[in-house]
Amino acid sequence: MDPFDTLGLPARFDLDEGTIRRAYLAKVGAVHPDAAGGEGEQASALNEARAILSDPERRANALLARLGGPIKESDRSLPDGFLAGMMEVREEVESDLARGGDEARRRWEVWATNRRSEYERRVAEAFAGLGDPPAAAGLRAIRMELNAWRYVERLIEQLDPQYDATREA
Repeated sequence: MDPFDTLGLPARFDLDEGTIRRAYLAKVGAVHPDAAGGEGEQASALNEARAILSDPERRANALLARLGGPIKESDRSLPDGFLAGMMEVREEVESDLARGGDEARRRWEVWATNRRSEYERRVAEAFAGLGDPPAAAGLRAIRMELNAWRYVERLIEQLDPQYDATREA
């Protein structure tokens, strides 16, 4: 399933939430069983497409796959020095949380959220700078940024006091 095609939206990273919502509502209204005798399977596909496109990281992964870029399962590359840096950050986080509790957790959540915003900005710029057709090197560079972004997302998830590692898929 291509979420862009499912909602009838252009395959771009810079879609805003209002555009996604309007496309979703128009499509789901057309297949709703009460209005048009539509099928639940179509609504399910529309719900999934909206969920993907409403999440910038998932939208970037869907766009990268559509453009023929490497998927995360086949390319786990990271920027030079990133992993060592993240290991240091995780050590600091664990140490701060052991000493500072909720205040330390909030500080690290702000740090991680700012990092997420930085990755989102860089990925947006990288997509905007792709040629037509997109160069393989540009697609690989986006994959690398997305792989690093995923590490930051995992840190944000784990900073949540309700985080349960056993729920991890």
